[in-house]
Amino acid sequence: MPIISGASAPTFSLPHATFTGLAAPSRGAEETCVWRTRVHPGAPGAEHWFDREEVLVAVAGAAVATLDGVDHEVREGDAVVVPARTRFALANPHGEPFEAVVALPVGARAHMGEGEPFTPPPAE
Repeated sequence: MPIISGASAPTFSLPHATFTGLAAPSRGAEETCVWRTRVHPGAPGAEHWFDREEVLVAVAGAAVATLDGVDHEVREGDAVVVPARTRFALANPHGEPFEAVVALPVGARAHMGEGEPFTPPPAE
């Protein structure tokens, strides 16, 4: 069983969030990808969807998860199960960062807008 050190895990950044890749095929996982997401204070949500189920576990802070147009408050300790093909966004209207651990099956493809599906970098 490979051990992936969080201190040396690859980090991927977008304007409103940072992703730390943990388990993924490039790091020895065959079936499940896992990464840590940090959503910066005041960040708007970026709507997307996956062709497979996505699960997020909140580990710090609070956020607003929008699933198929319905907003849900998410707080530390909560889990969000996003069914496959469900439009999803995660916003942080609060003054503190929001952090979650995310799990997704290997091979899942993300969709944003009208662009081509892609594998998110922390899942590669």
